[in-house]
Amino acid sequence: MRRLGLAAALALSASTALAGALDDFFAFNAATKSASARFEQQVFDRGGRAMDKSSGSFAFARPGKFRWAYEKPVRQLLVGDGTRLYIHDADLNQVTVKRIDKAMSSTPAALLAGREDITSVFTLTDGGTADGLGWVIATPKQADTGFEKVRIGMRGRSLAAMELTDSLGGLTKLAITELKSNPALPVDTFRFTPPQGADVMDDTRGK
Repeated sequence: MRRLGLAAALALSASTALAGALDDFFAFNAATKSASARFEQQVFDRGGRAMDKSSGSFAFARPGKFRWAYEKPVRQLLVGDGTRLYIHDADLNQVTVKRIDKAMSSTPAALLAGREDITSVFTLTDGGTADGLGWVIATPKQADTGFEKVRIGMRGRSLAAMELTDSLGGLTKLAITELKSNPALPVDTFRFTPPQGADVMDDTRGK
């Protein structure tokens, strides 16, 4: 009977831990209307071979505003101002402009800065615990998003990691540090003006 009681206690404990990650993510999402952080990113091919490594910073503010800056090894900036998404390749001095609803809907960015209820575009399930984190699995409800799922790593009620599996089996891992919830962000954080002489490709014209 003691063994049965211990097994039941362990099962209850495991169930509580699994539920915790999803609850923590919902709590983080409800309480965090804006944030800033640093990240380390690694990209792997479908065979698990490391293909690329980069680092930088990001910030977001709901609804629909975010700034994602790659600093090393190549400088690239993505800025969403709520209406348009600007992608600036600093080395080429090239800017691409897209409608943010088309570029962002049902993408990983929508998990952080989306303007819609998350559960309307993603199916969220508990992903257990690993590497000291509780994990949530987000699967897009819309087809042809370019990726199959996103794993979200939570350390308590703080975002600590994201892992994106694309439709070709590739994997992108993000380790998130120095996260600040609801910080006082500069007013120009989500504004972008193409640098002088930049080659601008605007997909929003006439739309």
